[in-house]
Amino acid sequence: MSLTADDGDARLPLLPGQWLRFEVLSGDGVPARFCLGFTRVEESGQPQHFPCPSGQGAERGFQCDACFAKDQMRLMHDFHRSGQGSPGLKAYLSQQHWLYIATFADGTTKVGTASERSKWSRLAEQGALVARYVARAQDGSVVRHLEDAVSTNLPPTQFVRGAAKFAALLHPRPPLHVEQTNKAMADVVRGFVADLPLEGFETADEQWIRSSFSDAVATPSRRTAYPQPLDSGTHGLKLNSLLGPTALAELDGADGDFLVDLAALKGRKIRLGDYQTEVPALQESLF
Repeated sequence: MSLTADDGDARLPLLPGQWLRFEVLSGDGVPARFCLGFTRVEESGQPQHFPCPSGQGAERGFQCDACFAKDQMRLMHDFHRSGQGSPGLKAYLSQQHWLYIATFADGTTKVGTASERSKWSRLAEQGALVARYVARAQDGSVVRHLEDAVSTNLPPTQFVRGAAKFAALLHPRPPLHVEQTNKAMADVVRGFVADLPLEGFETADEQWIRSSFSDAVATPSRRTAYPQPLDSGTHGLKLNSLLGPTALAELDGADGDFLVDLAALKGRKIRLGDYQTEVPALQESLF
């Protein structure tokens, strides 16, 4: 995970032990969320991201209407049904794809897909605790037919809300429970897809390896939710662990660990500086 400059060119990586001090820009004339631009896919199949040329507020999710219309990746999830897409998107989807089963901190399990290029990063972004690849497909169309078949006939869903993932990490299940839950569902899904009358894939049995930077977030411990909203104000966080967009952090002058949903910063502009979080007195008394 990283912070991106306004022009989209420079990135600030978020690293273990790093202090992140910033002020969230807000108030009159500042959109609640800024447009994050759009993605075009070169004919080679390589995605290329462009910042919003007007720098205006988001109107559809995290995009303005103009960037939404230009975005070539938005048709990706329906391509296996519609067949519609740019030549670049078709090239991107022609590469090998993976079907995975991911389990989160409360035992909720989802089915998802990842391209060969994003095989590791896709699951890291999702904030999964444990995941396994259960099938390797020749292209993105086949893998999405597999995904639809699994979510239609078996318990895994295709979507888990970010708020639910964060809430689960306040009280994560023991690692062994999450591991066993994931393995059992992966075995079921692997057996199910093996019997499907669909060509262009083969089953797989490969475990995804989570970064050690995420271990403290994933392991049960004493923690509390970050005491301030991230839509305004000043903040100072020492990042001790990071799982997807969720950080386990220390604050100036406060004991204990705080769980922070950094996804709340998506689409917002911040100013780096010598800032810190104001911890309410009631919050301090919890430790």
